[in-house]
Amino acid sequence: MQPVFIYTEASPNPNSMKFVLNFELVPQGLSFDYPDSESTQMEGKASPLAGDLFQFPFVQRIFLASNFITVTKDDATDWGDVILDTKQFLKIYFEENHPVFEQKTVDKNTAILDTDSPTVRQIKTILDDYVRPAVESDGGAISFHSFEEITGTVKVLLQGSCSGCPSSTLTLKAGIQNLLTQMVPDVKEVVAEGV
Repeated sequence: MQPVFIYTEASPNPNSMKFVLNFELVPQGLSFDYPDSESTQMEGKASPLAGDLFQFPFVQRIFLASNFITVTKDDATDWGDVILDTKQFLKIYFEENHPVFEQKTVDKNTAILDTDSPTVRQIKTILDDYVRPAVESDGGAISFHSFEEITGTVKVLLQGSCSGCPSSTLTLKAGIQNLLTQMVPDVKEVVAEGV
């Protein structure tokens, strides 16, 4: 295996830190959110890596995507006190070839389906091509949830560092909603589900 290199990036959420690896952790377009240690055992997304990270007492949430891990800590802990230990843990974990997942998992909810309307297809394409890369660069992810044709409302799920982030509402309204309403005439509003 190649040497493991890890660097960190701050995210807009001060409690979340993005740990970026020099290899792909999760297949492109997929992401996995673990809001608590119990979720690391769920069928279809069981992750020994996320489970082990929850052994750190300060860890509140884990998010895995592409080539990064976003760790969300509690308010009482300072990143300066735990960042080096977290990086060292990850480096050793990967150097010893421990698994990220217990099984293969596919959960790409922005995949275009045969049953999708033309509007939903357009929304999913825009989310994948324009929005997802920007949100991932901040250590988060966005997933399509639903589209209500009568009201023109798109519901999305924000995960990773976006969960609980003070600027997620601004990102949602000023960024994502403006983009979708300009590019898809049927879209009137974008709301976050479960935030």
